[in-house]
Amino acid sequence: MKITAIETIVVNAEMRNWVFVRVDTDQAGLYGWGEATLEWKTKAVVGAVADLAPLLIGRDPRDIEQAVRVLKKHSFWRLGAIGMSAISGIELALWDIFGKSLGQPVWRLLGGQVRDRVKVYTHLGLGDMRAVYETLELEPLVQRASEVVEQGYNAFKAVFIPYTHYHAPLPDVDKVGRLMEALRAAVGPQVEIMVDFHGRPASAAAALAYIDALAPFRPMFVEEPLPPGETGALIQVASKARVPIAAGERLVDRPEFEDLFRARAVDVVQPDICHCGGLLEAKKIAAMAEAVSVGVAPHNPLGPIAGAAALHFAVSTPNHLIQEEMVGAVPWYFEVVRGPIRRVDGCWLVPEAPGLGIEVDEAVAARHPFKPEVLHTTNAVMPDGTIVDW
Repeated sequence: MKITAIETIVVNAEMRNWVFVRVDTDQAGLYGWGEATLEWKTKAVVGAVADLAPLLIGRDPRDIEQAVRVLKKHSFWRLGAIGMSAISGIELALWDIFGKSLGQPVWRLLGGQVRDRVKVYTHLGLGDMRAVYETLELEPLVQRASEVVEQGYNAFKAVFIPYTHYHAPLPDVDKVGRLMEALRAAVGPQVEIMVDFHGRPASAAAALAYIDALAPFRPMFVEEPLPPGETGALIQVASKARVPIAAGERLVDRPEFEDLFRARAVDVVQPDICHCGGLLEAKKIAAMAEAVSVGVAPHNPLGPIAGAAALHFAVSTPNHLIQEEMVGAVPWYFEVVRGPIRRVDGCWLVPEAPGLGIEVDEAVAARHPFKPEVLHTTNAVMPDGTIVDW
């Protein structure tokens, strides 16, 4: 069996562009789908896939470890988030092919089933990015939380940490506390709440001020309280925080995760399967995490192929905690990709179809061509004009 072509399809999902990767083989009707979505870098990722494709033409798609080594080693330059996202999309498609060739779901090839269902959470706004990132007042925040719970979710994530520099002003800290108190009062103790800091605080002191305000209301975890790479400061936060700390969505190389684990800087690690190199690399990261008593809650605000890959990862990974999902991103989510995602009582069910269990409707995809994405990041400016982390 040989790879004959690697191509991309871009599908605009209103607030972001999904990048689907198709890998064809010389076996009639046997091909695989992956996803390499990377916000605000769509054209760069599509170009990276095209640059990498010649390295795999003529190779056996089932030699997945070798394929990833070829893409990393023969590229010469270290690839970063763009290149690693391209590799991830290709790698997922190879697993899809492998599973189809054997008539087995991918989770079985990743070690087999370790749970009967997968706990999931969504965002306030059910995937509407403006609602996710621009709901900073009490009434709409509580309303959107109630809507999520009414949809059958028993866990959600909110982003209401203000843009911050090195100091967290007392009025901002008090407001964060009030918002969290209102959320907890609205949904009760049975619903898990996660708070995404988005790396907005620039210092451990600023992050801890907000964490202290959140702590009485028991968030499941706070996510990315500092920008990626600030391991020393993150150690300070982890040593003093009274809530679990999660991070890792913007890390793309295994040694970066090793730094977090060696420092005991996180309680929950969040690799993104579409950015860190794919399923096999995510499994290696999860094994490293398990060795130091760290749980895994993969990052995934992306498209339906990414969701399917995350499902197979979760079914087969013992230290998986909860899965981020975005099935409400667009009304036609399940039209463009028919797949295995089925939610019952706040959990995804275990899929049985071969491969990733998906099929892309290319006619539906063609109705949603590339569009420039909304640049939310331009809002991250302090009153004095200082540009800060979004």
